[in-house]
Amino acid sequence: MDRQTRKQDIEHAYDLQARAAVAGAARFTTIGIGLAVLGHYTWPTFRRQTLPFKGFLVSVFTIFGLVIGAENALLSHEAERRQTESVLRKQARIELARRGLVATETEIAKWKAERLAAAQHDQSTPTPRS
Repeated sequence: MDRQTRKQDIEHAYDLQARAAVAGAARFTTIGIGLAVLGHYTWPTFRRQTLPFKGFLVSVFTIFGLVIGAENALLSHEAERRQTESVLRKQARIELARRGLVATETEIAKWKAERLAAAQHDQSTPTPRS
């Protein structure tokens, strides 16, 4: 994987993680506020607690949601990337074996570069019109 592709993948993973973190924080903030309101109206001991303490509890829910949402998004993205890379490497090993080559890291990288160049060439070549 070249630097530009790696940088794009990192940016994509960061964007996914940031969006999931905001969604998780919003979801768990709502849950925290709901539980604080429910506790306030149903539990006299909780009603006597100060507003800063209740705010602290809601912020704990928010931070928990932010961290868990971001982590889950990153883990699922990494699993997807691993699966894609595994399929690609399997294709490379099969193709290189057909050519009579040993599938070393260098040969797999060359195969990927050839495949990428062929895909770019196919995109740049205009299709004949009938």
